[in-house]
Amino acid sequence: MDELIRRYVPGIRPQRSVKRQFEQIADAVAGRLEPMLAHEFRGLDDGEHTAVIDAVVDTFEQADLSDAEIFASNADPAQLARRIRETVRQPTWLSAAGSALYDQLVAECCDCYVQIVRHLPVFVERAVPELLRRIDRLGTDVEQVLEQLPKRSLYAPDGSDHDVEFRREYLELISRTLDEVELFSFAVEQPLRTRLSVAYVSLRVVGKNYLWFGDRRQADEQGLGGGRVEAALSRKSRILLRGEAGSGKTTLLRWLAVTAARATFTGDLAAWNGLVPVLLRLRSYATRRLPKLHELLDDAAGPLTSHLPSAWIDRQLADGQVLLLIDGVDELLPADRDKVREWINLLLNAYPRTTIVVTSRPAAAQHDWLDTADFAPIELERMTRSDLNAFIRQWHQAVGASGQRLPCEPTELPDYEHALIASVRDRPHLQALAANPLLAAMLCSLHLRRKRQLPRNRMELYQIAVDLLVQRRDAERHIPSAHHASLSLTDKVTVLRDLAWRLSDNNLNEVDLDKAEGYVTAKIASMRHLEVDPRDVLDYLLNRSGILRSPADGRIDFVHRTFQEYLAAAEAAAQDRIGNLVGRAHLDVWHDTVIMAAGHANSSQRGELIAGILDRADDDDRDGRHLRLLAASCWETIESLSGDLAHRLDETIAGLVPPHDLDEAASLVAVGEPLLRYLPKNLDGIPEMSALTTVRTAALIGGPASLRLLGSYATDHRKEIKQELISTWDYYDPTEYAEEVLANFPAQPGLDLWLWRPRQWAPIVRLGNLRSLIVEFPSSIGTLAADGVPAVPMLSLFRLTGINDVAALAVSREPGHLRELVLSTSDHQAVLSGLDALGACTGLRVLQLVGWQSLPQVSAATLPTQLDSLALEPVPLGYNLTGLVDHELSHLGLSGSAAPAALTTAGRALRLERLTLADCDLTDELPALTALLPRLRSLELSAVSLPDDLTPLGDLPLLETISLNDCARVDGSPVRLASIPQPGADRELTVTIDRATATTGTMVSQGRIRFYRP
Repeated sequence: MDELIRRYVPGIRPQRSVKRQFEQIADAVAGRLEPMLAHEFRGLDDGEHTAVIDAVVDTFEQADLSDAEIFASNADPAQLARRIRETVRQPTWLSAAGSALYDQLVAECCDCYVQIVRHLPVFVERAVPELLRRIDRLGTDVEQVLEQLPKRSLYAPDGSDHDVEFRREYLELISRTLDEVELFSFAVEQPLRTRLSVAYVSLRVVGKNYLWFGDRRQADEQGLGGGRVEAALSRKSRILLRGEAGSGKTTLLRWLAVTAARATFTGDLAAWNGLVPVLLRLRSYATRRLPKLHELLDDAAGPLTSHLPSAWIDRQLADGQVLLLIDGVDELLPADRDKVREWINLLLNAYPRTTIVVTSRPAAAQHDWLDTADFAPIELERMTRSDLNAFIRQWHQAVGASGQRLPCEPTELPDYEHALIASVRDRPHLQALAANPLLAAMLCSLHLRRKRQLPRNRMELYQIAVDLLVQRRDAERHIPSAHHASLSLTDKVTVLRDLAWRLSDNNLNEVDLDKAEGYVTAKIASMRHLEVDPRDVLDYLLNRSGILRSPADGRIDFVHRTFQEYLAAAEAAAQDRIGNLVGRAHLDVWHDTVIMAAGHANSSQRGELIAGILDRADDDDRDGRHLRLLAASCWETIESLSGDLAHRLDETIAGLVPPHDLDEAASLVAVGEPLLRYLPKNLDGIPEMSALTTVRTAALIGGPASLRLLGSYATDHRKEIKQELISTWDYYDPTEYAEEVLANFPAQPGLDLWLWRPRQWAPIVRLGNLRSLIVEFPSSIGTLAADGVPAVPMLSLFRLTGINDVAALAVSREPGHLRELVLSTSDHQAVLSGLDALGACTGLRVLQLVGWQSLPQVSAATLPTQLDSLALEPVPLGYNLTGLVDHELSHLGLSGSAAPAALTTAGRALRLERLTLADCDLTDELPALTALLPRLRSLELSAVSLPDDLTPLGDLPLLETISLNDCARVDGSPVRLASIPQPGADRELTVTIDRATATTGTMVSQGRIRFYRP
């Protein structure tokens, strides 16, 4: 110690002072130890005392007493002593009393040492950085702890730690449980279940004004046109989807739920990937209140709701992550439907970012039913022939893949498939019969089951279906349970009829098992010839008939509502409840039941039903037209009427033509081909809306007679009528329609066609009245030209693939007839060649080559000398336009980063009056370009980067119009309008700026510059 003091403490007096302080510390320690030695350690001899002291000295010589160790023990004597005992070998040769004294001395020494260190001036200097380091580390530790704690908020009162885990579990459940659909089939051992990915068929829809449009792109932009349901759903986040019974509404919602759960949407619905599907079946709430938010998952994912994180669904809704699918507005009573509408409005007011699809039959929800919530109504169309063919193919594929016993060899299935497709083609009434997926599935199954014998109408189809499902399906396979109930087919159908009537009479779609048992018991008791246990009967009908099912524990319903309506109608006729039906005829939920009751009824009942409905219509101003339409719809199922009543019904139908809207057209179509004689022979003098619904009605009826009628309508000059006629093409054989209808369009102004399917090309090749033709399906020039090239002034071939030799177009009957040609591809591997053959197209004025990665070089020998407009999109790097100098082009369109450089290769030889540039940078190129174009009058720029200073535009002496679309400066800042120079005194300059182009400066016209923003 003396040596340390002499080395580190300068001066004699300070050294003496420090020595005295250590002596005082030693005295203090001795004062604390002496009483302890005198009493607690008095038994120790002097030798062990010395040994203990030596051991303490050795311990401190070996111990780490650095600053780091002091800080590690938090400058706490007790912690320092503990760390010393843990790191230094302890003396094992001491007695118990000696060891105790050793521990006491170490503790006292550590206390003294720490006190000394803490009072040294350098301690604070060294401790502050350590303290700051610890505070910094403490902050990091606190952040980590906070991250692990539940993050509480208004929408997450208990945190959201388990949201991702629950979401994954929920989506997996939806993917498993809903990805299964039962295909209607009589032919297999068990109900045929297959995955939606196999069974789903995309259907057609029509938009909010219930019209078809020939110009699909324009229709899509306006949100009005028809098309595939996926495209229609993508246009808006709120959709009211209407469709008749069996049209596929529920299957579509299940497919949407499964696809959303797997995030496998493509095309139009790709933006829906990431949404959480919630399927709400309203029939489950027919006898109970609608769900609260925390109960939304009870219907589709009940087993998981026991550990649903608090407010999980609220958070998904608030983030706009929910795809809410509400099925079956029509399955509720009218009063309850209003509650559903109010429930939807409240939910969307609270969570406006929710994507929602609501389904209903048309009669239960008019197209404006959800207008106040800004829903877009669309309607599922009846299947076209191509839709039906696709359904037939997929149905047979699913049956073949089921692995179950079939009434034919599996290798024969393709023959049945082709035979049914041919039957549908050759027998128009079959296409009319299979108007929706349910009926189409029945038709497929009966065709297979009955060895290609098919029913004549819908009533016969339902009768055969019930017969097979209730009795023959098991009895013919000798299933024991088919005989256990000891009921004949008539007995079983009688019980089912009674059950269907009781449900319909009480406005129910499903019923408690106990109540259903009571109904069956009462019915069996009235059938005196039976001695069976009603529970056995109900159990058989539920488990073996294929007509009933259990949608939930303790609940029973019919496998499809159509069967309930068919059987309820049969019961009404059997029990002579015609008056009851007449009294309910104005209610939409009874619409189909009344129509089918007309088919079940005997002659006198039929007369009573039709006359009663018409009498009510005469006395009811509000529902009169609706009742007349219902009476007319009964023609679908009745075979005959008495003379006076038939005449009265004919007069009623004549008064309903033309229909006011699509719903009325659908009702009148039920009359069938006889309705065609009531439709006008031409559309002269008929208002546009009535003319459009007339065309629609004739198209939906189908058949040769309707084709001839539509052909007579083709002479109408109104644009909307033409578009409607073009769109009905899908419902007929393409060749027949082209010959009977399209060929009748006037040659002036000509026919504008948009082709979406390959089978449409060949029929139009020989048409002589085409004005423009746009091909939107993938193909190649060679493939198309193999069937011939039509004589059309304007031809646009989009989505070209493979190798495309333009020379094939020169084989057209009249190559000089071609005025405008667009050749476009999105296939990076597609090849274009043979441009020099365009010289044969002597009338060609406009040429657009779009999307070609290896764009052929244009030259004087390549292009017709009469060419006036050329567009190249995009221009490849190093592309040379010197070949254009010998052409009197007035318009040139270029796109891509290489466009400015390519333009400069032509020098001042180009005599362009219009220039279109897109997707390029003119920041440095604008002065050079303006110097090359002395005759330019119009400049259109799209997605172009512009310089800060637009003064070079003043170098264009004839410039009259500038159009800026989605333009900006190179750094993304607004375009400086003030830098556009004033034109010469002899002209004005009009600058059109779209809303995607931000600008600085005033938009007020100044001098001879007129600014315009559409």
